[in-house]
Amino acid sequence: MGITFKFNTPMPFIGNLIKKAIDLGEALTSYDSPVDEQRKILKNLLEKAEDTAFGRHYNFEQILKSENLFKAFAEAVPTHDYDKMHSEWWHRTLAGEPDVSWPGKPHFFALSSGTTSSSKSIPVTDDMLAAIRRAGIGQILALSEFDLPPEFFEKEILMLGSSTGLKEVNGHKEGEISGISASNIPGWFEFYYKPGKEIASISNWDERVERIAQEAPNWDIGSLSGIPSWIELMLKKVIEYHGVNTIHDIWPNLRVYTSGGVALEPYIKSLEKLMAHPLTYIDTYLASEGFLAFQARPETKAMKLVLNNGIYFEFVPFQGRFMAEDGTVRPDAPVLNSQEVTEGVDYVLLISTVAGAWRYMIGDTIQFTDVNRGEIIISGRTKFYLNVVGEQLPVNKMTDAVQKLSEKMGIDIKEFTVAAIRRDDGEYINRWYLGSDDPCQDPDAVAPMLDETLRASNKNYDVARTKALKGVEAFVVPTGLFHEWNEHTKQKGGQAKMPKVMKEEAFREFEQFIKQHTF
Repeated sequence: MGITFKFNTPMPFIGNLIKKAIDLGEALTSYDSPVDEQRKILKNLLEKAEDTAFGRHYNFEQILKSENLFKAFAEAVPTHDYDKMHSEWWHRTLAGEPDVSWPGKPHFFALSSGTTSSSKSIPVTDDMLAAIRRAGIGQILALSEFDLPPEFFEKEILMLGSSTGLKEVNGHKEGEISGISASNIPGWFEFYYKPGKEIASISNWDERVERIAQEAPNWDIGSLSGIPSWIELMLKKVIEYHGVNTIHDIWPNLRVYTSGGVALEPYIKSLEKLMAHPLTYIDTYLASEGFLAFQARPETKAMKLVLNNGIYFEFVPFQGRFMAEDGTVRPDAPVLNSQEVTEGVDYVLLISTVAGAWRYMIGDTIQFTDVNRGEIIISGRTKFYLNVVGEQLPVNKMTDAVQKLSEKMGIDIKEFTVAAIRRDDGEYINRWYLGSDDPCQDPDAVAPMLDETLRASNKNYDVARTKALKGVEAFVVPTGLFHEWNEHTKQKGGQAKMPKVMKEEAFREFEQFIKQHTF
């Protein structure tokens, strides 16, 4: 694919960017055979880790001799979730032992609040950082497929992640993956990276946003990157600080917003209230465990898996018979590659990576929208799948229902969380809290309308409503309460996300917090 850009000023960054995009990015977005690329990736992973404790334990040397590498690997190595990987292997890596599940010792550990575990410390190796950078360049290349003017590629990028002020612990550094990535950006990118390392290192989120607001007029921002809820709050702060009408009064060349980690759709309306004109919205799939996929073309909202960049992918049908009670994959579950899958089917995602994760359940379920292109959407979470009394509701079905409710009620619902609650009579109901800043004119209609939408779109939920699920309750509360809850639980800013499904005990605590702040 040929690319031609015109630039007004000869900047070293531009030459480097184009060269790296063509040399690396194009290779990431185009290849002849996804299966062949994945075979190369798996072979490389096994060869590199052959002499680690993990590689010796599972006899990687023997796996590499097999004619069917995919099958031999799946049969020899069990699946791992974070808890198993940490308790059996990564606790040794965290203690400083080298060559545990990947050669050497990682310089960084990504901390995650976790939506499937209470806290995570995930190794981030130099090889993984290099893979993340290559995927980022691939995403930059993909921007050439969008309708953007040449001068866009000269503008600055504001990345609103977690603090780059990483904590030194036992010879390594710890922080969220966005902070680790930002602290390791290549030198040629620093001139275009905002808010810059000094401001990005401020650990207090409110103080960091205050500094961003102060400096905002000095920057020529062309694109934003970050979690939608925190991006929105930051934009509001900048607008308020300077007393302007829209963010384009400060950044007239802002054209692109790159999101990731949560559903973007609920935020678009409220974001566009802060704009003079709509942006180009691009989804990414950057997790603590690696950069997995990004939106590569404007015709779809699906994301293209990066199949030749340090991560080997496997897919397990997300069905009850293949899942253990603790939410992990059963040993006899079928395992498919990226060409054996079926479009529109939920799959548990397993990854093996250059950070020493092996057949690792990242916690997400995905659906393929285009198998030939390797394009996916994130459909839910393996352990945040509402199924206490047979509802079998994945997060994407909930999100779709909430969006339809938002349209019917004429209010902008940006956040929600739900739990199955046992009533005093012993029967179960689903209780929802919906975040909106718009006045709800008919609050009594919310629960019936939501229930009706879910019953129409989900057969299992409809059956559950005739049996064990005895009712639905729904309450609309200010969106800010979700942010305040995150702050209350010390999860404000950065990569913090509100869980869409909560266990009853945690939900009761959240509910008590809501009641204290609304009544």
